[in-house]
Amino acid sequence: MIGAASSGSGKTTFTLGLLRTLKNRGGKVRPFKCGPDYIDTRHHKMAAGCPSINLDSFMMSEQHIHDLYARYTLDADYAVTEGAMELFDGYDGMQGSSAEIAGLLHIPVVLIVNAKSTAYSVAPLLYGFKNFHKEINLVGAVFNFVASESHYSFLKQACRDACVEALGYLPKQADVEIPSRHLGLTLDESFCFDTFADRVAELVEKHVDIDRLLELTAYHADAIPGMIQPKAAASSLKISVARDAAFNFAYEENIQLLHQLGKVTFFSPLKDAALPESDFVYLPGGYPELYLSELASNRTMLNSVRNYVEAGGKLLAECGGMMYLCSEIKSAEGESFPMVGLLNQSATMEQMKLRLGYRTLHYKEYTLKGHEFHYSHVDTQGEKLASVATAFTAKGSSVDTPLYRYKNLLAGYTHLYWGDPSRNQWFIDYLNGKL
Repeated sequence: MIGAASSGSGKTTFTLGLLRTLKNRGGKVRPFKCGPDYIDTRHHKMAAGCPSINLDSFMMSEQHIHDLYARYTLDADYAVTEGAMELFDGYDGMQGSSAEIAGLLHIPVVLIVNAKSTAYSVAPLLYGFKNFHKEINLVGAVFNFVASESHYSFLKQACRDACVEALGYLPKQADVEIPSRHLGLTLDESFCFDTFADRVAELVEKHVDIDRLLELTAYHADAIPGMIQPKAAASSLKISVARDAAFNFAYEENIQLLHQLGKVTFFSPLKDAALPESDFVYLPGGYPELYLSELASNRTMLNSVRNYVEAGGKLLAECGGMMYLCSEIKSAEGESFPMVGLLNQSATMEQMKLRLGYRTLHYKEYTLKGHEFHYSHVDTQGEKLASVATAFTAKGSSVDTPLYRYKNLLAGYTHLYWGDPSRNQWFIDYLNGKL
């Protein structure tokens, strides 16, 4: 596991470089991501050449986390897990933290430390991270933003005195920093992550002792807990999933479950003329605000989605997908673009304000788990749409995150997780017409 000592340490940068380095060495590299992040996983897939799997102790049961890790590492030569936030930071102390996942799965931890403007003083920091929680196996440290070999010599001395092995560093260079706009909910396609991963991989090979890192973090397949094998397709459901530049925030295991439940077809609300023949449609989140003109001008698709729901079709929409179903989306400048029109409200990027956090939704007798992360908000056009669920934060505080129901349409801001067989009865009943 790649953990961070502090925010801005360069955890994602190093992870991408390490994934690409291991891919270049041959063998299969399996990336994982702690927490509910669906942006870093896209970057992981690009760097490693295969999908990245989320491991999240709020949305998933412990058994499901064990099963995921076992199943996806079964045929892998390397498994690299990027932590979330700082190593011990969770939604409630260590709960939900990268350290919790590392302890649960017995994954060795390499700590990424921001060495900018510091030297030997990292010794007590390293000592604290190594000894704070004995179930966490911190095997070494990699330093970022290192000014010179002389600077690194002080850091190595700190490692020796803290009994944490120094595994190398990344030099302080502007071309190995990810612009902050790529770590949030915007995207500039001019930034080439593929080239970036190659550049960081070169530096990782040059300045980090990869062989020693692999030696320290090796563990045998027989240490992996037993797993529950996924079932084969259980029905002939025709499942349609939106996937294009505007809609692409989806948890890999959610999609894999859909493959088990029926035949999955991907479609583009940007480019396709109409929905495929469908028994269930999934509209995930993404970047609709970056493609408002294209989405609005594709009237045949807008009409196809509206007619499908009006005829009783099942459709689940999350965040950006929910915005697409509103009467309109307004840009940050206030320009209005007509959308599907199933939800009588505006989704607007005006006066953007970040809303984020884990969410528990109680709907009828069901409990739904997920995560909210967006800058837009909704403005009603007339009477406010009522939420059919009550929503709570990870700590149990009430929050006004809505879940809308219209005929067989379910929509809201929460990115829901239904890949866990022990927690997805709501989703199975919804598909079977029982919810």
